[in-house]
Parts: sequence; structure tokens; C-alpha cells
Amino acid sequence: QVQLLESGGGLVQAGASLRLSCSASGRAFSTLVMGWFSQPPGKEREFVAAIASNGFSSYYSDSVKARFTISRDNAKNTVYLEINSLEPEDTAVYYCAATARGFNVMSAATTDHPDDYWGQGTQVTVSS
Repeated sequence: QVQLLESGGGLVQAGASLRLSCSASGRAFSTLVMGWFSQPPGKEREFVAAIASNGFSSYYSDSVKARFTISRDNAKNTVYLEINSLEPEDTAVYYCAATARGFNVMSAATTDHPDDYWGQGTQVTVSS
């Protein structure tokens, strides 16, 4: 089992930057592919970014590629999502996810699969 705990969300003004953190426990962090998803109000959860277990590779949703950066620190069992130039449209609950199924599967992670793990989410609200 893997436990994920997000932090760093809050209310921010448009144009600001924010760094979300997700700490993991329960399984060797360096074996897990990590990712972030967002769920805007009234919408489905959607993939944002993924990073390989060794941190050397990452990929992003086309809609966020320019302003979002995912990174990880395996010594701290933590993955980060930095968001620059925040826009009101970025308002969402951001979820940290982990998968043991492989790098290319992260974007398709689900809450139903036993090898996919999810945090409780952290709210980001961007005011205009």
C-alpha cells in the first residue's frame, strides 16, 4: 500500500506561482511513477503531469505543458508540482497519484486499479 499526502494548496491571486507537494509512504518511493491530476469544479478529474521513478523523464497534458513543472526528490519521498502564472481556470482540487504499472500508464491511472494510489487532494483557488 502507498499513502499519499498533498500540501501547498490555497487561495492565490492570478499571476502568482504555487508549489504543491506530495509526500509518500508505505512503499519504496523510488519504484513508483508519480503524477498529478486536477479536478476543476463540476468537471472530471484530468491528467496533468507524470514523472518517471528515477525523475529523468516527465510528460504533461498539452493544456498545461508551458506553466506546470513536475519534479521529485526520492531522498525525501516527495513529488512536487510547480504552477506558474496561475489563472482562474487553474482552480481545482489537485490530486497526487502513484502507479506501479509503468511510466506510460500514469495518465490513465484510475481509482479502481489496485496498483494505482491516490491522495486526498489539495484545493487550489485562483482569484482574478
